[in-house]
Amino acid sequence: MNDKRLADFEAKLRAELHSLEESDTVGSEDQQTVMLDQQSVGRLSRMDALQRQALANANQRRRDARKLKIQAALTRCQDGEFGYCDDCGEEIAAKRLELDPTAAKCIECANG
Repeated sequence: MNDKRLADFEAKLRAELHSLEESDTVGSEDQQTVMLDQQSVGRLSRMDALQRQALANANQRRRDARKLKIQAALTRCQDGEFGYCDDCGEEIAAKRLELDPTAAKCIECANG
């Protein structure tokens, strides 16, 4: 993989990581403890708040998992291992990396 292509992938990874970190701050409000509000409609509004909290927590877990994958890919960039399969050491297809630059395995190793 040439240096320009590697820099493009690295920039794409950093942009996605930045976007996920911004999403963390937006989603943090819905993750707060649900307080019982006597002024609200009642049980349904509390259930809505609990559901919103559960969804926000699930989204946070997905963002955290994706951030770990991105950070691992950035480490591979730094170590000169980006674009090579973790299992067999063969080069990962460019189309696979374009679809998911965090891919750490070639298609054969990922399927088998």
